[in-house]
Amino acid sequence: MLEKTICAVATGYDTGAISVIRVSGPDTFEILSKVFSKDLKDAPGYTAHYGILRNPETSDFVDEVIVTIYRAPRSYTGEDMAEVSCHGGRLVTSEVLMSLIEAGCELAERGEFTERAYLNGKMDLTKAEAINDVILARTKDQLALAGKELRGSVKKLLDPLKEDMVQVIGNIEVNIDYPEYEDVEVLTNETVAPKVEEWIAKIDEILKESEKGKLIREGVRTVIAGRTNAGKSSLFNALLEEDKAIVTDIEGTTRDIVEGEIRLETVTLLLQDTAGLRDTEDKVESIGIRKTKESIDKADLVIVVLDATKPMEDEDWDLLDITEGKNRIVVFNKKDLIDVPGYGIYISAKEGNISALIKEINERFAFCKDAVEKPALSNERHIGLLRKARVSLNDAREAIARGTELDLVCVDLHEAHNAIREIEGTYTKENLLDDIFSRFCLGK
Repeated sequence: MLEKTICAVATGYDTGAISVIRVSGPDTFEILSKVFSKDLKDAPGYTAHYGILRNPETSDFVDEVIVTIYRAPRSYTGEDMAEVSCHGGRLVTSEVLMSLIEAGCELAERGEFTERAYLNGKMDLTKAEAINDVILARTKDQLALAGKELRGSVKKLLDPLKEDMVQVIGNIEVNIDYPEYEDVEVLTNETVAPKVEEWIAKIDEILKESEKGKLIREGVRTVIAGRTNAGKSSLFNALLEEDKAIVTDIEGTTRDIVEGEIRLETVTLLLQDTAGLRDTEDKVESIGIRKTKESIDKADLVIVVLDATKPMEDEDWDLLDITEGKNRIVVFNKKDLIDVPGYGIYISAKEGNISALIKEINERFAFCKDAVEKPALSNERHIGLLRKARVSLNDAREAIARGTELDLVCVDLHEAHNAIREIEGTYTKENLLDDIFSRFCLGK
């Protein structure tokens, strides 16, 4: 892959003042010299050159451009690299790109520039993923979290744990392979057990903090649930401040999941308006109700909407039972239709009077702010691998308790250590890189 020279539009095709086309690979300057009015083969790095870019086949004028030179290894990808700045616009950008391809470049795959940077040792995998997070950030907190990861916060968080583990694993391996080395401490199950407990405790601490980071990065999956005509869709629209969900007096209007997103003071809510819970013979509505229950199971937050103008019914009690133990907020809707609100959170979704609910949500998730201040994981892949490491360490703990030989215990320790290394990309599985970098945009 690294033998070919690639190019892609780094700024998109929207009309603007300039477009930037990125080129990287061993033939970067030879290819550019075919289309540019100056020979760039010997141009020094960190220099910019103004000239005319022409089609290599017809020599027709394409655009006036500036070519910025980056010499390996002092470039984003670690390879010879250049950025061609041309006038913005779909046609001229496409013509510049096609001229480079006709001169010998290949169109880059998604994320291929950053993948090359990783493969050439310019960054570890966590920093590479953080670049995509910076690009996709929609809130200041998401940007701050991605910025920390870009500066190496994940590596700094995991390195002490990883290095401590490798010291113990290395010691065990020396004991097994070179028993004649008397100056190396001989480890036993009794001396390794406390270290395993220490590592598990550290991982538990990181995972606890990482849940906050995940909520900031991905948002809080929030399900609005209740029986028919309790005002779920009205609340959904009031939170979004737009009429996205259909609101009528007819029961069973909402039959599928309706989604939206809203940014509050402390978190972003990924809202789902769901079908009202009730007994029904309607096949389509029944499917919607089943989806509602599945959404509740996966939710980070459930907002249970009760009708303040009516007594509790079986569906209300069933919903409270279903959401028992979940992170939930119970609200009484239609405050505008009753004389004296009782104890609890009362709202009027129809009138947009939902400030009490928003206040409760902000207070409920105020802890997420800690994730911006403290080092934490937020990427689902990272968290999943750390959980995998914990499982292997727990296997090691149980093996030690059974009196298993230390060389067999070391197998579990290796698996835990490899899972942590996989987070940074120093231990990878087949197709892992393709899966990660396929999520990137072209030209990045």
